[in-house]
Amino acid sequence: MSIKRRDLIRYFEENGFRLLREGANHSIYTNDVKTIPVKRHRALDRITANEICKQAGLKPKF
Repeated sequence: MSIKRRDLIRYFEENGFRLLREGANHSIYTNDVKTIPVKRHRALDRITANEICKQAGLKPKF
């Protein structure tokens, strides 16, 4: 099962993250404490999306 990237981004923004910059293959989000890269694909695997949430210190949602 895959998760839409925009749903992951919306979850990040609801929890205080904001876009810091765009890299070559990733969008970099930060909450001024942690900086998290998010791949620029339309969909992410559910496991990958939850691991990104864990890295950000958020409860896995997907």
